[in-house]
Amino acid sequence: MKTIRIPLLLLAFAVFFASCGNNKNNVDESMTPEQVIEVLSVKILKHEKDHELYFQRARMLMQVGKVNDAISDLVVATQLKNDNPDYYLLLADAYFANGDVEHSYSTLGKVLELDANNQEAILKQGEIAYYSRDYDRAMENLSKVTAKEPNNKTALSLKSFIYKEKGDTANAIVLLRKVCDLYPDYGLAFEELGVLYSMHQSPLAVEYLTTAIRLDPQNINAIYALAMFYQETGQMDAAEETYKQLLDVDPNNMYAWHNRGYIELFHYADYPLAIEYMTRALQCDSLFIEARVNRGCAYELSGDKISAERDFRIALQQRPTFQPAIDGMARLGKK
Repeated sequence: MKTIRIPLLLLAFAVFFASCGNNKNNVDESMTPEQVIEVLSVKILKHEKDHELYFQRARMLMQVGKVNDAISDLVVATQLKNDNPDYYLLLADAYFANGDVEHSYSTLGKVLELDANNQEAILKQGEIAYYSRDYDRAMENLSKVTAKEPNNKTALSLKSFIYKEKGDTANAIVLLRKVCDLYPDYGLAFEELGVLYSMHQSPLAVEYLTTAIRLDPQNINAIYALAMFYQETGQMDAAEETYKQLLDVDPNNMYAWHNRGYIELFHYADYPLAIEYMTRALQCDSLFIEARVNRGCAYELSGDKISAERDFRIALQQRPTFQPAIDGMARLGKK
């Protein structure tokens, strides 16, 4: 049996809906994005060759999540004026938001054709390559950025994540420490550094994860990582309190309920409480097979063989080769 570690987010998989350039805006800034879109649509009817109007409307469409419409406007804008890097940058963002990585990357290439030293385009190409797990190409682009901007937060962070993915935790830690020193309010760097230290069961994990939580008390990834660190280093009381903290933020976190049940089952032998917590995990997700089997173990150890068999059988219906369920049935003398 094992406790459950959930994967932590490396970086918010969201694109860069940043403002592009210093563009004129001839609409009332008190308007909602939807109202701005209406005004711009009227203007476009009167001035259908005004590329700037299409660009402005595309920015508003991105804000309201109408990515396909934004792409259509940006294609028109780039056709009307094919030498404005800002248009292509936003178009690349729109493609990326739509899951079209190939077109996003090639559109950034058009930016670089216009301006070979455009750091934003180089950085975004590095980000796309990172998310595509093309780490060599990502590192090449990110290194170009840090050569000109040694303290670029995004580039340094992504380079550290690449080192981590490739198993080079030493270099990952060096870069993340630099990011934390440069940007003491950047919670993601503290979270990732805490996770790396927790992999080595270093007490420094507590310092960095606690800082990440202080910066964002709703950061369920950092809270979970801290609870796991306590649990894996035998600090069960601290782990239990941290899981409670997590459940205050996310009451339906099935992993927190499961791991609390695991602690009660295998460390405190409180079988009724273990059953209660595993049941809560299953209420969050009835297909959570580890919780199902561990609840079966709790029933088994408490003497309720019928309930134990039921949980083991349900688990085997989900996954006939799941060894913990097979072992559970064998202990009960069942097939």
